[in-house]
Amino acid sequence: MYEIIGRETLVPNNYLFKVEAPAVARKAQAGQFVIIRIDEKGERIPLTIADWDREEGSITIVFMEVGVTTRKLAQLKAGDFLDNFVGPLGLPSHIEKFGTVVCVGGGVGVAPIFPIARALKEAGNKIISIIGARSKDLLFWEERVREVSDSLTVTTDDGSYARKGLVTEPLKELMEGAEKVDRVVAIGPAIMMKFCAKTTEPFAVPTIVSLNPIMVDGTGMCGCCRVEVGGETKFTCVDGPEFDGHQVDWDLLFARQRIYLDEEKHATECACG
Repeated sequence: MYEIIGRETLVPNNYLFKVEAPAVARKAQAGQFVIIRIDEKGERIPLTIADWDREEGSITIVFMEVGVTTRKLAQLKAGDFLDNFVGPLGLPSHIEKFGTVVCVGGGVGVAPIFPIARALKEAGNKIISIIGARSKDLLFWEERVREVSDSLTVTTDDGSYARKGLVTEPLKELMEGAEKVDRVVAIGPAIMMKFCAKTTEPFAVPTIVSLNPIMVDGTGMCGCCRVEVGGETKFTCVDGPEFDGHQVDWDLLFARQRIYLDEEKHATECACG
């Protein structure tokens, strides 16, 4: 059993849990994820690691309430327990001194982009960050990202805060600017990551995305998380979750994400009924 030692509502429907998991905290690295289960009959869901404290023995996860399991998860409080908390899983982010790196976080993707930007900064890179949300009330961790960035641009789709527009707009300006960009890391909704990759592709700037397909076991055995990258089948849980955004078959990824929409809708209706 894994105790929730801290809980915070970041923005509507987005929550932060700090979970006591010393073994996971000892090994966690930027870019990796955990698979959690609320109870013995619960669904297994993957969540990217947003932060960790090795001395405290804790892992920070951030999630959005979107379905039955995350709704149940959001009802838990500090002092409650999770039945399973497995990790760290997946390959860590490739961290080295590249030069100038642009880190793009959209929506709940701001949480996992933070430790990657921090690690890249510690490795001696110049970090230009772009974070965005649909509106001001859905934006979080602005100051945390600013602390690990040399510069930060904030966007909101509706213009309710900072710059109006999508994160791809300042990203394109950077691509067209005088300063050489050596690498881009983008995490957020799949559609956002696709268009970040499409924005950088004409400029041949390496662009890394973190994929979030359907996942079950997290060890490569079930095959549910398969994606096509560069014409080859990859398993997100063991080959990723980070991949070359220019090589991802985005249409196939979107199709796989829609496979269980009817079942998810039915589960939600049953839970609410």
